[in-house]
Amino acid sequence: MEQTDKKSNDDFVFGIRAIIEAINSDKEVDKVLVKRGLRGELVKELFDLVKIHNIPLQHVPEEKLNRLTRKNHQGVIALISPISFYELEHLVSLTFEKGETPFFLMLDGVSDVRNFGAIVRSAECSGVHGVIIPEKGAARIGPDAVKTSAGALFKMPVCKAASIKSAIKYLQNCGIKVFGASEKTEQLYYGQSYNNPVCIVMGSEDVGISDEALRSCDELVKIPILGEIQSLNVSVAASVLMYEVVRQRIN
Repeated sequence: MEQTDKKSNDDFVFGIRAIIEAINSDKEVDKVLVKRGLRGELVKELFDLVKIHNIPLQHVPEEKLNRLTRKNHQGVIALISPISFYELEHLVSLTFEKGETPFFLMLDGVSDVRNFGAIVRSAECSGVHGVIIPEKGAARIGPDAVKTSAGALFKMPVCKAASIKSAIKYLQNCGIKVFGASEKTEQLYYGQSYNNPVCIVMGSEDVGISDEALRSCDELVKIPILGEIQSLNVSVAASVLMYEVVRQRIN
């Protein structure tokens, strides 16, 4: 029980008033979970605040909240992120201002925490300037993700995008070429040049990159698969592509 309480203090805040105070105190709230059907003036105040701060809100059964804590959560739990998020525009500008060649990684639908952490670890090692994730449908950035990343999440800038398509368009307008990793192409990843500003887009293992994002990419590339499994773990595939960028830029 003591371990559960400690985790609660580090990983989430519960109770309507406590969550309102956390948001007003600029805590990095990742998501707010609300019991289905919850009503009241204080609840409305919370909803208005969540909307103003553009915090994802999810209506869930009470059982899910009870699994997180046995204390009086009042039907609301806020998941707290251990990191602060960056604005994409600021990060892109900062990279250009440093005189460096932008190298970004975008994760479209990677929801497994262990895969996400492993990808961020490889991204930090390969000199990626920032990892871009969607506001909804991304892996939960909590203690497990930090642990799997070997602490790289504290060093790697992470940006949340309201729309992956819009984020791709913004990067393209900044002169950054966007490569999507997909089996729906004949172009092999090592046949492309990554010496100019680039962003690599990786999708989820089950469905890959969303169709909308796929159509928005400048180029699609694939890793040749010679075995019978026909797919690599997304963290492994991301590492292969990131280190091709490293190889070309070092050479």
